[in-house]
Amino acid sequence: MRTVAFDRAAQPLDSAYRELTQYFPEPGWVEHDAAEIADLAVATLREVASRAQENGHKVVAIGITNQRETTVGFDRETGRLAHRAIVWQDRRTASYCERLEQGGQGELVRATTGLVLDSYFSATKMKWLLDSGVLDHATSPSLCTIDTWLLWWLSGASDGGVFLTEPSNASRTMLMDLDTLDWSSAMTSLFDVPASMLADIRPSTTNFATVSADVVPELAGVPITGVLGDQQAALFGQACFAPGLVKATYGTGAFVLANAGDSPPGVFDGLVTSVAWDLGALGPAAYCVEGSAFGAGAGVQWLRDELGFLERSEDLEALATSVASSEGVAFVPAFTGLGSPFWRSEARGSITGLSQGSNRAHVTRALLEALAFQVRAMTDAFRAAGIELSELRADGGAAAMDTLMRLQATNSRVQVARSKTLEATARGAATVAGLEIGVWHSLEQLGDLWQCDQRFSPEDPSLVDPGYEAWLRACERS
Repeated sequence: MRTVAFDRAAQPLDSAYRELTQYFPEPGWVEHDAAEIADLAVATLREVASRAQENGHKVVAIGITNQRETTVGFDRETGRLAHRAIVWQDRRTASYCERLEQGGQGELVRATTGLVLDSYFSATKMKWLLDSGVLDHATSPSLCTIDTWLLWWLSGASDGGVFLTEPSNASRTMLMDLDTLDWSSAMTSLFDVPASMLADIRPSTTNFATVSADVVPELAGVPITGVLGDQQAALFGQACFAPGLVKATYGTGAFVLANAGDSPPGVFDGLVTSVAWDLGALGPAAYCVEGSAFGAGAGVQWLRDELGFLERSEDLEALATSVASSEGVAFVPAFTGLGSPFWRSEARGSITGLSQGSNRAHVTRALLEALAFQVRAMTDAFRAAGIELSELRADGGAAAMDTLMRLQATNSRVQVARSKTLEATARGAATVAGLEIGVWHSLEQLGDLWQCDQRFSPEDPSLVDPGYEAWLRACERS
């Protein structure tokens, strides 16, 4: 959980961070404690707000961005959580998705929502919560994504908290109609999710609520005026406002999004279509085409926490570059399945090509290469869909690694422009909130504020192509 303060030049001034507990109750299951998410949000907000006050700054607006598909079930009357939040990576409903696909429902879901029938998205997580009975005794049973949960909590929770969402998050639930930007009766019926349990959808730029003095006293009365799902926030933060501009974010997963303009672009093999943002009175809704890899930073954390290869995540590049190559080792970080363009929920992580000479550095190098290979698979799918890539704007923690950026440029055959602000997701949330209250007056003005840290040009592809082919074979075996 992170809070970042930005100035009028859209540059970060201060931040606070807390690491969130992850729960893995069964193989393929991933959960978070929504109460802990709220507590850490409040803690980081209070820390940054206190320092802002000490330095004579005035906080004029707040934006929220979140991991999109993670699902919370709770009672709005009492605030009681029904279950731990089911995280986007969770695969417990994969077999249910397969049954729906076999029953011929995949095309309806694809045409209505722009998504594929996969347990990644929220609808089947919501159905699982309902079928498990954990909400049966709730006075006001409610299902939502984390943006809605934080809005409700920060605005007063059961004492007057607002229950709202917006299209960039709603379009990731598998319950929203891409054309109407409202809940689809066909989808709520298919997944047996009552629309009455869902938050009302508002534009992404809206005066959603004000912060409750009882929750964050330092920010009492400050308006929450912008909400975007994390990947769309990164697209916004990278100033990809024109159709065809593309960004890649290396976070827990790796995500590639292309701005697809202001009308639904249709669906493409291996990719999904979502709403990028809805600016309401400030401009038309924009759509995006997306590729998603489920394991990026998660693989780095695994090497650090489970295998002890690294003391800190930041040590990965030094260890990986201590060897010239992975010496044939291939790492597929499919801990919770393979996302775009494969969409194989049953896949699991693998490390292949080991010899007695393989060591920690070779395995770490193989993971670094896999981060670039996963994004290459997606950029290849973009080109196959007829979406031209003129530049790839990169952000996220792993984008700090020059080696990864060079590998990405060569693998994807496109210039990579690393953002000066790697926290592009937070920047997107801040700037969309500031746009609503007039801190900035246009997308053009925000575009002029975007700054590139460094550009990386493609090198000889023969240096990476054999490794990529070996990695694709390893994916097949996974």
